[in-house]
Amino acid sequence: MDISPTRDTSGKRAHAESRHPADVVRLRRVRDLIDRTYAAPLDVAALARGADMAPGRLSRQFRDVYGQSPYAYLTARRVDRATLLLRGDLGVDAVCAAVGCATPGIFAARFTELVGLTPERFRRAAQDAASTADPAAGAAVAPGVEGLPACLAQRVARAVRNQEAPAPARPLT
Repeated sequence: MDISPTRDTSGKRAHAESRHPADVVRLRRVRDLIDRTYAAPLDVAALARGADMAPGRLSRQFRDVYGQSPYAYLTARRVDRATLLLRGDLGVDAVCAAVGCATPGIFAARFTELVGLTPERFRRAAQDAASTADPAAGAAVAPGVEGLPACLAQRVARAVRNQEAPAPARPLT
């Protein structure tokens, strides 16, 4: 097996060393576009045309650079946004529509897959945390990240598919 600097031990090409800078810039633009238009349906072919790439190549390179497919990235962004909206006054159906999910059932399944709670249970937990939180402390925090600095809490609370989430090396507390 080749263990050169451009290959890792599994034989896949290393991310940064094998990418042409123009490809990385195009992929970053695609990611930024997904971030801005998360509520719109995903059209990989249109994204690929805008990046001057074939759809398959875009999907492969996106997965290589960001660790997930464009669709999985979009789903994670929608769930991230949904967690913020569920802390407010919107109901689950309104949040589902606001983040661009087609049906409440699909939204609930993806949300549960990524967060580990149904949207309604998450909403109740966030409301409970907000009602018991110190009013001077500001906004409610996500369950499980109480007491962490905001920069770490955001990273810990970010939606990641359960099967993709690494096992914690040690407890956070």
